Amino acid sequence: MKNRLRLAPSPTGLLHIGTARTALFNWLYAKKTNGKFLLRIEDTDLSRSKPEFTKNILEGLSWLGLNWDEDPINQSERINIHKLIIKKLLDQGLAYRCFMSEKESQQLRETQKKNGLPPKHDNRYRDLSKSEIESFISEGKSSVIRFKIDDNAQINWHDEIRGEIKWLGKDLGGDMVLSRRANGDDIGSPLYNLAVVIDDNFMNITHVIRGEDHISNTAKQILIYKALKYELPKFSHAPLILNIEGKKLSKRDSVTSIDEFKEMGYLPDALANYMLLLGWSPKSCENEIQSLENISKIFDIKDVNKAGAKFNWEKLNWINSQYIKNMDSNNLFIIFRNYWEKEGWEIPSREWGLNLTLLIQDSIIVLKDVLDQSKPFFKLQEVDNKSIDFLKSNNVKPLLKNVIELISKENQTIDRNNIKEIIEEISIKYKIKKGILMKSLRIAFFGCLSGPDLIESWLLLSEKGEDLSRIKRCLDII
Repeated sequence: MKNRLRLAPSPTGLLHIGTARTALFNWLYAKKTNGKFLLRIEDTDLSRSKPEFTKNILEGLSWLGLNWDEDPINQSERINIHKLIIKKLLDQGLAYRCFMSEKESQQLRETQKKNGLPPKHDNRYRDLSKSEIESFISEGKSSVIRFKIDDNAQINWHDEIRGEIKWLGKDLGGDMVLSRRANGDDIGSPLYNLAVVIDDNFMNITHVIRGEDHISNTAKQILIYKALKYELPKFSHAPLILNIEGKKLSKRDSVTSIDEFKEMGYLPDALANYMLLLGWSPKSCENEIQSLENISKIFDIKDVNKAGAKFNWEKLNWINSQYIKNMDSNNLFIIFRNYWEKEGWEIPSREWGLNLTLLIQDSIIVLKDVLDQSKPFFKLQEVDNKSIDFLKSNNVKPLLKNVIELISKENQTIDRNNIKEIIEEISIKYKIKKGILMKSLRIAFFGCLSGPDLIESWLLLSEKGEDLSRIKRCLDII
């Protein structure tokens, strides 16, 4: 049977970068081994699960290029099957009804805290007789279903990333809750550790790759696998994505959802490339900038690091800028045009827009930078004080007047050679460095001393018929 891997997100929030990175590892492993990448939406928490979050998750994965191979499964549609299996565990004496109230739970936690003990369920309702259970039910007490965990149980597995992992039953916090609270002899809706085992088995999942925060869950789930006589998949626990303080990246760290990265102007390929480097160190690839297609050929889950990876904005920005620099200019122009249209900025022609794209392409870090970089070509910018001082201190008024005279001649065309000739002619005539004149023209065009290539910028402004007027306005300043 082919390898089958899955992502099983809960639709209780937007697609998080940690979840997306987990999806990426699963997708790459499936592609590398000619297997399948599947999706299961774990929506059994009916009060918090929202259709809009499911939509967001699916759209985010598609945007990143992580397409799945079979129709997604909604876990909520299988709740009755989960309950039947919980009933089976009850009948086999492997699980039991726990009538512990919230007041009892709180008292237990307070006692443990007072005595310096870790929180752990004391399994006080494990050995009730049938008559005691019936009595509690008749009194109207509700119950959860707990799975019996032997304190002496030894749980071992070989983790594809971390090697051998061992747990003892006594370290799992007491008997495990399988279902939410329900009244009478009903069985409440299933909880994560039970449902994930049943559905992974149903989907024939062969490999489970997820975050290291699931390691203790894996130990619990292996006990359920064995109780139900299911075949164990191979487990891999990837490092968490950490913030600059070395703590798990969370909503408190501002940007965490894929939607936010998209909105900020990161390319999907660049973000996927960066996410991969958060925990993966290729042994057979020196170049960090790689397409997912190329990476899928060399990806090995054993190359994933054990230690958490700190999120680095500078590294992400650099990778994104490299993707933009190497992007086909025609495709980039289409993206830029959407930004310009949203601002109400009109371009004279497609060729003009493409030339502007080529001019600023290497200066773009994130796509939204196009607004700042291209704004001077659409909107006249005020001249800053530093630039005014430059114009006055270098006495450039005669130079600019001469430029105006030369470009105002009848039938005068403006092209690259013509611009170079004008700059050369005036610099010789006034015995000044070309740089003085070129900086003065840049101030005229952009209102500041910095900007993109002067000659290419002049050509673009000339085509819009704005070069002459921008130079003239500087004469009033000097």
